[in-house]
Amino acid sequence: MNKQCELIEKIYKDASMGRFSTEKLLGILKDKDDNIIGGVEEIFKGYSCFEEKAKESLLSRDIPPEKVGNMTKMMSSMGIFKEVLTDNSDSAIADLLIQGLLMGEVEMKKRIENASDDVNKDDFDLAKDFLKFQKKSHKIMEKYL
Repeated sequence: MNKQCELIEKIYKDASMGRFSTEKLLGILKDKDDNIIGGVEEIFKGYSCFEEKAKESLLSRDIPPEKVGNMTKMMSSMGIFKEVLTDNSDSAIADLLIQGLLMGEVEMKKRIENASDDVNKDDFDLAKDFLKFQKKSHKIMEKYL
């Protein structure tokens, strides 16, 4: 992994996994009358946007974005399905999303603080924006607890 591109690659992977997970969750909630659906859709759109921006940045440097593995996707899908099957209340769904967002926030904050000086300014700014998005999404979900 190119040291200069580690940050943008991490954003791509995290945003890609977040988009995948929220998309799966929206599929499960599709026919339900949950108030939280609008918040999940907003988070899905945010993840999709950051995934696309990170992908464009990587492709502009001739670096192919590394896809999230099928096993990781399968485990995520099973975990989401199990949690929602057990309790599909807005509170339980918000708690599930907050857990994922919080892990992402902590990891991105560490990456930003430890970023090398040779990180591209645009990548660094995108990472800071991604962290803000995660924090904002976290706040959105807190109102459903």
